[in-house]
Formats: sequence, structure tokens, C-alpha cells
Amino acid sequence: MEKKTVYLTQEGYEELKKELDDLINVKRPLNIKAIKEARALGDLSENAEYDAARNEQAELEGRIQKLEQIMENVSIIENVDNGKVSIGNKVKIKYVDDNEEDEYQIVGSQEADPFESKISNESPIAKALLGKKVGEVVDVESPNGVYQIEITSIE
Repeated sequence: MEKKTVYLTQEGYEELKKELDDLINVKRPLNIKAIKEARALGDLSENAEYDAARNEQAELEGRIQKLEQIMENVSIIENVDNGKVSIGNKVKIKYVDDNEEDEYQIVGSQEADPFESKISNESPIAKALLGKKVGEVVDVESPNGVYQIEITSIE
């Protein structure tokens, strides 16, 4: 399986590191304790507490494994100010059709959150913007057809 680079801002990296630490050092030991206590209740074949604790363990271990894999393949986004849009930049755009404006931060797919105006570097808008400069008008391919946006600022 090909290893895929995961792009994260420093802030996103710190959040994942904190979550991984919490899972390993807090939640895993609590889960192990819950399994031991449920096992002590007797018959495991009809022990709902034991089943619930084992299911939680599977979820915990799966998340830990996923986070460890992300950490192995992480690339911290460095803000480079070369006048061109790159991952990590906040970009203000204007839709050519209707003059509406938006601002997005381009982040790696792991950190993407449309509600926070953080879009993945793999999204159609980000792909169209990457490497472009202020004032350029670019075509964005979407499922509804092609539309144009103009870059008004890069931070």
C-alpha cells in the first residue's frame, strides 16, 4: 500500500498529538480497567458490560492505529510567502459570475472543515488556486460545470 503524505498545519499536528496522547495514556488504561471489571462479573457469553468494553477497545485501538499512521506520514505545512497560493494560505476569492466573495484556508484533507472555511488541498477550488497569484482568474471544475473565481488576496 502506497503511503500518502498527510498535510497538517502546526496547530492541527498539535491537536492530533494531544488526542493520541489522551487515547494512549488516559482512555486505553480506563478501558482495560473496564474490561477487567466486566470480566470479574462472571459469564462472558451474556455479559453486556464486557461486550461494550470490548467494542470500545476495538474503536480505541482503531483510532490509535489511524493516528499513528497519520503521524508517520505527516508533513507540517510551512507558510511560504512567495506571492503564490500554497497549502496553509488563507485565500480571499471572488466568484466572477455573481461577485460574491469568500475566504478559505487551504489545509490538508485531514484538517478540512467546511464549517471553519478550511478546505482540502484536494478539493476542486484548492486545486485550481494552488500556485496562482493575486489577480488571476482561474477555472474551477465542479460536478455542476466549470465556473471562474478571481484571487483577491493571499495571507
